[in-house]
Amino acid sequence: MERNPKTNRPLPNPDTQQLFKGLLLGTAGLVLVVLVLLGTVAFLTLYEGSSDSVETADIESKLNNEPFSGEVVDGKDVVTGLVVGEGFEIVRTTCTGCHSSAIILQNRFTREGWKEKIVWMQQTQGLWDLGENEPAILDYLAAHYAPEAPKGRRMPLKDIEWYELEN
Repeated sequence: MERNPKTNRPLPNPDTQQLFKGLLLGTAGLVLVVLVLLGTVAFLTLYEGSSDSVETADIESKLNNEPFSGEVVDGKDVVTGLVVGEGFEIVRTTCTGCHSSAIILQNRFTREGWKEKIVWMQQTQGLWDLGENEPAILDYLAAHYAPEAPKGRRMPLKDIEWYELEN
């Protein structure tokens, strides 16, 4: 019987080694299959009922997620924090049907930037085609949530003729 030179223990015969390798690979394969199945079940549980096409009833149920209280302070709806102006109602009902108004309030984009966000939401988040409402939504967002000029220090002086003071 052959012995391991380092431990002086008997080496298993080749048939036993092959059997052990087969069991090890089979067990690893089984564990992988179980993990994939568990991941699939978890994914399906999280996204149960979601689909790319949103039924009209689903849209109706999502609208008015954050109701317009009618109370306006400093030109903003008290509940959503959105500026009350032309296009406010369509933005409130369309956008807050899926996410909080805080998402709008924390972002600043040009009209083109807002359009890119809408396209992204349609391609990745299941946002429906906004149809004739899209221009009004973009007008509102570009008017009230466009990039702001930096606050703080004044802009550097330009076109100044500097001169030295005499002592």
